[in-house]
Amino acid sequence: MSELAFDVNETRERLAENLSRAGEITRVVLQDDAAKVGVAVLVAFTFLGLFGPQLAPHHPIEDTLRTSDGGLLRMSPPTSEAPLGTTTYGKDVLSQFLAGARPTFIVGVFGGLGTGVIGFLVGLTSGYFGGEVDEVLMRMTDLTFALPFLPMALLVLTFVQPSVFLITAIIVAFFWKMPARVIRSEVMTVRERTFVKSARASGAGHGRTMFLHVAPNVLGIGFLYTAYAVSWAIAGQASLAFLGFGDPTATSWGRMLQQVFESGGMREAWWWVLPPAIGIAAVTTSVFLVGRAFEEIVNPELRSEQ
Repeated sequence: MSELAFDVNETRERLAENLSRAGEITRVVLQDDAAKVGVAVLVAFTFLGLFGPQLAPHHPIEDTLRTSDGGLLRMSPPTSEAPLGTTTYGKDVLSQFLAGARPTFIVGVFGGLGTGVIGFLVGLTSGYFGGEVDEVLMRMTDLTFALPFLPMALLVLTFVQPSVFLITAIIVAFFWKMPARVIRSEVMTVRERTFVKSARASGAGHGRTMFLHVAPNVLGIGFLYTAYAVSWAIAGQASLAFLGFGDPTATSWGRMLQQVFESGGMREAWWWVLPPAIGIAAVTTSVFLVGRAFEEIVNPELRSEQ
């Protein structure tokens, strides 16, 4: 009973430490002006990802805007009826932009989280155990490095129906390798520290030592690469959609760029090109800005160099 009480108390203490650390991280990140802009953009992107389709004035695929004489309002520049203009088929660009935020948001969030979690667990396990476990996991990582993302993703999507969640799974399957390598190298350093050896000498099992003593010391880097993975996932999804391998049932920012390219209006229909292009660029840049500020916390030497 006393040992169980000790475990509960230790867990509470670590939770309190983590909450305090999270508050300190938030405060430091928000002191960075560029990170503030990044946070604002990401908050807006999250809002559009959750409520964008409901805010769209028209259905992005089914509704067609028409002129006063009943003809299609094709390739129209911005007007009061269509604030961001129309497509070559008379679709409202604003509605497509708002609705397209949700698939982009889903892939970014779940692709980033999946990449970060799997990469963290693989790197943590590989670095902690070493030996044969490390050899097997790192050879798997080397294999994913040897397989290029776009060609392999296109090969898979050629034989199956693309969907948002399938594309997310493919992105996770190829991108977890990057955080795994970094986490592994950090864990191999942490596991040699005195407090880890003391925990093992006191009888703590591998699971307890790995998750309660080693993992918290590399969690910051895990969060950092998870943030970067959100950017990688959005860029990867946009690339696949632009090449014509996006989800055909959903409007996304990458698919908007693919449609305007196929229509031949890439140079003329700026009102159709700029919204999705700026949206993708703004979100990926914002993730980098926030990640950069967070990286200064993980690596204080960067702060001292400024």
